[in-house]
Amino acid sequence: MAQQILALIVVIFFLTKVVWQYRHREIQKNEFTFWLLFWLLAAIVIILLKQIDQVVANLGFSGSGIQVVFYLGVVLLFYLLGRLRLRLAKMDQDISKLVTKLAIEENRVQSNKKEV
Repeated sequence: MAQQILALIVVIFFLTKVVWQYRHREIQKNEFTFWLLFWLLAAIVIILLKQIDQVVANLGFSGSGIQVVFYLGVVLLFYLLGRLRLRLAKMDQDISKLVTKLAIEENRVQSNKKEV
C-alpha cells in the first residue's frame, strides 16, 4: 500500500509538471494530451493493481499483474523507439535533400555573379 501511495505521488508530480509546461507553452497541445493520458493511465493502473493481478491470474499467467504491466510497457517502449528511429531517418534524408538543393542553388547564384 505504501508503494502505491508513493507511486501515485510520483504520478501527481509528473501530471503537475506536464500541466505547468503546457500553461507556459513549453509543450504543444498534442504532446500535452499524450503525456496527460499516459500519466492518467499510469495512475489508473496503480489504483487497480489488485484487480489486474486477478485478471492475470484468471488468464493463467504465473506472474503478478505488475510484471505483465511492466512487460507491456517494455514492448510499448521498443515500439515507440522504433518509430522514433524511423522518423529520425526520414528527417536525415529530408535534411540531406535540402542541403543538396541549397548547395546547387548557391552554386548557380555564384556562377551568375561571375558571369556579370
